[in-house]
Amino acid sequence: MADIKNYTLNFGPQHPAAHGVLRLVLELDGEVIQRADPHIGLLHRATEKLAETKTYIQSLPYMDRLDYMSMMCNEHAYCLAIEKMLDLEVPVRAQYIRVMFSEITRLLNHLLWLGAHGLDCGAMNILIYCFREREDLFDMYEAVSGARMHAAYFRPGGVYRDLPDTMPQYKLNKLRNERAIKKMNENRQGSLLDFIDDFCARFPTYVDEYETLLTENRIWKQRTVGVGVVSPERALNLGFTGPMLRGSGIAWDLRKKQPYDVYGNLDFDIPIGTNGDCYDRYLVRVAELRESNRIIKQCVDWLRANPGPVITDNHKIAPPDRESMKANMEELIHHFKLFSEGFRVPEGEAYAAVEHPKGEFGIYIVSDGANKPYRLKIRPPGFAHLAAMDEMARGHMIADAVAVIGTMDIVFGDIDR
Repeated sequence: MADIKNYTLNFGPQHPAAHGVLRLVLELDGEVIQRADPHIGLLHRATEKLAETKTYIQSLPYMDRLDYMSMMCNEHAYCLAIEKMLDLEVPVRAQYIRVMFSEITRLLNHLLWLGAHGLDCGAMNILIYCFREREDLFDMYEAVSGARMHAAYFRPGGVYRDLPDTMPQYKLNKLRNERAIKKMNENRQGSLLDFIDDFCARFPTYVDEYETLLTENRIWKQRTVGVGVVSPERALNLGFTGPMLRGSGIAWDLRKKQPYDVYGNLDFDIPIGTNGDCYDRYLVRVAELRESNRIIKQCVDWLRANPGPVITDNHKIAPPDRESMKANMEELIHHFKLFSEGFRVPEGEAYAAVEHPKGEFGIYIVSDGANKPYRLKIRPPGFAHLAAMDEMARGHMIADAVAVIGTMDIVFGDIDR
């Protein structure tokens, strides 16, 4: 009788953020995975090469499009790297606004991860719950930048503009009557900070709802407990960062260990797991939702009490305000030079990293003194995580490969940068 051979299967795409661009080749023995080989490169967008042909400010919107679930966090690392090379002082108010929006971005990322991972493993409702809150968070993005996703709001030296005093309101339309519109506009009567404050007060009860749906759900636990276990030592050796590393029990968080902007002034905890499986990584991310909410609340309270400038007053780096530009020849020249040829960065190199929702996101820039980078290299967290796919999936069933891809929270924009 002939020996039964292993067979290979093209698998995927299973994860919404890997929409058709992850080709996973599985070698199977029956339904057990013997080897998992991720094929990447199907989305390659050459961000690093494109940045060499653009001025520093023109490359900023490319950062939003790397991990397109964590837009402002990518911008944050890019701005920090440029500021390091320019030795630029950022106004404290701008630092608080950046930290607040980086944490809003963390909520956006983790909510999409939670909804999509739940959906991957068969929980339908959780996606609808998570997207309900994402709408409010996108409204915050839109209020400051005019865009709901690719904000391009952070700038070298601060942020594009201060927080608005009013929130956009829903208008009467054919679909909803006056009473419904009035109810929808209840928490939009004040400023953006009032709206964010109201969201922070409501959000912990929403997280309780997610936990009610999943945390003790026996099907969820069957799909995640003991799946994709990574020991603390192995997680370090594989280059894991973020929730993937903390889920294995290592309390490493750049916001605490290497604080940037005003994270050193804020009070928050680092949640860690004990078993290093998919379930622990789920618990870590849910705990992070609560911690991010705490950080946002502290930023709101500080920003209410402390007005001030939100971008550097060095007009070789940041444009003057419109009024000065139209009344003063010197400022008009600054404006023209900045938008036509950008600013020059001294020769040298710099690496800046942030605690991105997925892990350590780093930007390495080499400058030759010109108005555009000589080289730009991006250190995305998802690349190292996807590289561990084979090790994490080996010995599991095909259905568990879905849970393993989900727990990594991969987005292909930063893997195929």
